[in-house]
Amino acid sequence: MTMRTFRSYDPDELWLLPPSPRDWLPEDHLAYFLADVVEELNLQPILATYGGVTRGTAPYHPQLLVKVLLYAYAVGIPASRQIARKLEEDVAFRVLAANQRPDFRTLSDFRMQHLPALADLFVQVLQLCQRAGMVKLGHIALDGTKVKANASKHKAMSYGRMVTEEARLQAEVAALLKQAEAADARDDAAYGPDRRGDELPAELARREQRLETIQAAKAVL
Repeated sequence: MTMRTFRSYDPDELWLLPPSPRDWLPEDHLAYFLADVVEELNLQPILATYGGVTRGTAPYHPQLLVKVLLYAYAVGIPASRQIARKLEEDVAFRVLAANQRPDFRTLSDFRMQHLPALADLFVQVLQLCQRAGMVKLGHIALDGTKVKANASKHKAMSYGRMVTEEARLQAEVAALLKQAEAADARDDAAYGPDRRGDELPAELARREQRLETIQAAKAVL
């Protein structure tokens, strides 16, 4: 009987050249769009809080953290522990973070420390998406086609409508940030402030010991 031939598969194979993160996602992916939008925003209110010369370990760049958090909230991932896991496992998150991996506490602390500025940036992102005619941003409904059509027809939205729409977006952003706060509080209560909750037991964390444990378990089956 002829053996079936498969494509080469070696999980431990080393790559001669590191791949560019830009090759990991299609060009029209939401992560790239959101990254481009954030790069056009003024992050000075956040940057100004960092002071001068860094002593000790340099912090993660605020632009990285803003991109990651806003993308996570837009696609329905409010919990910092889930976001940290995505930074290890999800291509879009890894692209946004340039393969850096801030932990869940860093993400949570950043959100809490810069909550007003982050909320304002999120509203700006949604407004820009509306003006671009987008119907939604991830899971967030925008109805941008009507906004764009109205702006084209009347050159500018009426002041009253602008205020109403901005208030709606602010309320939506506030609700999303509240979800994030509640999710982190729930996870802190469940796992403690310093644990992510999905850690392997110590005896399974190292591959050599893990294989021994698996083989021993298999032997008694």
